[in-house]
Amino acid sequence: MVGMHALPFQIDYQASPGALSARITGSKGSIDITLGYWQAIGAEVVRLHPRMLLVIDEMQGEPLSTEQMQQLVDTMTWEGFEQMRVAYVATPGRQMARVEVAEILARERGFNVRVFSNETDAKLWLRYGGH
Repeated sequence: MVGMHALPFQIDYQASPGALSARITGSKGSIDITLGYWQAIGAEVVRLHPRMLLVIDEMQGEPLSTEQMQQLVDTMTWEGFEQMRVAYVATPGRQMARVEVAEILARERGFNVRVFSNETDAKLWLRYGGH
């Protein structure tokens, strides 16, 4: 039997007053892996109650399909994420159009989330808002 520790990702957290960043490394390729790291980040969000969350995805592998992203948004328990601003940085080489689908789906659910191609823009949006 494979336990949670066998999931092929590592999350490095950095917390500061009102903010949390999570840098994810490893291999992706399934909805279970993606759910696993979002649930782990969610546990930190519930524990620390930040107002802003920066997620830097440095995982290797293909992003989820549109259908899998819909399933992720539908099945994920987003406790703790409702009242915060979330910036997701997809590292270079990602298929941004596919990742942006997840942003649209999450925003339709009322979450304040944006997808970025670089950390600088993500941090600016987290601090100052805007469109």
